[in-house]
Amino acid sequence: MKRPKHNIAAIALTIAIMLAIYYCINLYKTYLQPNIADTESALLIYENDTKDSVISKLERIGIVHNINSFKAIADKRLSDESIKEGRYVFGKNADNRFIINSLINGWQTPGKLIIAGNIRSMEKLASIIGKQIEADSSELITAFKDTSLIRKMGFTPETFPAMFIPNTYEVYWTISPERLVERLKKEYDNFWNEERLEKAKKTGLGIKEISTLASIVMEESNKTDEQPVIAGVYMNRLRKGIPLQADPTVKFALKDDSLKRILHKHLKIDSPYNTYKHRGLPPGPIAIPSISSIDAVLNYEHHDYLYFCADPSLNGYHNFAKTLREHNRNAREYRKAISSR
Repeated sequence: MKRPKHNIAAIALTIAIMLAIYYCINLYKTYLQPNIADTESALLIYENDTKDSVISKLERIGIVHNINSFKAIADKRLSDESIKEGRYVFGKNADNRFIINSLINGWQTPGKLIIAGNIRSMEKLASIIGKQIEADSSELITAFKDTSLIRKMGFTPETFPAMFIPNTYEVYWTISPERLVERLKKEYDNFWNEERLEKAKKTGLGIKEISTLASIVMEESNKTDEQPVIAGVYMNRLRKGIPLQADPTVKFALKDDSLKRILHKHLKIDSPYNTYKHRGLPPGPIAIPSISSIDAVLNYEHHDYLYFCADPSLNGYHNFAKTLREHNRNAREYRKAISSR
């Protein structure tokens, strides 16, 4: 007995629909279904990475749920030559298609660049930044010592450290050292807004000189509430033509951060950074000045102090004096406290 033709057609249609549904489900899983695991890990792609190494990284880090579905589309769309280096962080709804498109088009995710801490040399700065972007410290220090680039930014090698304002910035991982310098120059210009420029004008110092003084103030004390007082001492000395006699500048001249005390023999060093020998400010910052120390100089405290000495309680603060006699008394108390300990 023959089946009615319309039954055969219905069965064929049903099979076709089921196959279409199966195809659509597979298509959805491969191309459109979110395929990101519950992770915020960054995928770092270097210039020499290949399709296979990218797949290996995704699998090892655990960024995607289904590595096989990713491989299926990668085999069709991704090639070694099409991959763009960069730092990629994908949202939880990212599918394979978006991941592939990001790698092909270089849709990087900006990362945080943090400049912070006691940074007493450009080498240290290069080391800190080199751990946060693709360029390593050697590439960065080459740029930081490029005199033509330094002049282009409007600085000298001595004043260049003033351009790097400690803060948190958003940059692409692949940013070149030269582009980074240009970017941080823009941040420097933004930092020196009209309000700060107006305050700088009232001090009688140029903004690079303010950064130089700020670096000395920062090295003298990490107490932000005391920094304006110390800045006031140095402003008084500058106006009276008295040598700053700042111990941190001698340490910088000696290139020895390990020194705990500056002795008379250290004061003999012939360097423009030796503020015991030379009046006025040194040629440039002795460290990357913090924002708090820059603002301390801009808002320095007006007083009659000319000297300061560490507090005998060793609490990190200082005792201030208007006369040398008073200062010597404070110094004796401090030395006595040190000896007793």
